[in-house]
Amino acid sequence: RASLAMMQREGLDRVYARHARMARATRAAATALGLKLLAPENPSPAATGIFMPAGIDADKVLDYLRDHMNITLAEGQDQLKGKVIRIAHVGYMGAFDVITAIAALEMALRKFGAEIPFGRGVAAAQEVLMEALN
Repeated sequence: RASLAMMQREGLDRVYARHARMARATRAAATALGLKLLAPENPSPAATGIFMPAGIDADKVLDYLRDHMNITLAEGQDQLKGKVIRIAHVGYMGAFDVITAIAALEMALRKFGAEIPFGRGVAAAQEVLMEALN
């Protein structure tokens, strides 16, 4: 009931717009980092699937994020396990949840040897997220 009340206060159109904006921000960040998106032609409004760079185990990245950075992202399922991470952007989520997830992902990927420039994904996400602040 509390969640539904929050959605009613925000307004359903705004809820959908917020989710769409966070999805665009997450995808812009992944693309800016040179990461391949899962289903780029038919993206989910609920989560963004991102392939890990060659040689980097997604499950190890997820464990590191959880155990060392207190960030929980989702794993790939079935044949994508160990290859993909998923970042959710629905529900009680806001712009800084996306920024935090992307910043942590940049750091974790660097930890596992990816040549990820710090801030590039965050900056791309910020550009999209600024739409709501104008």
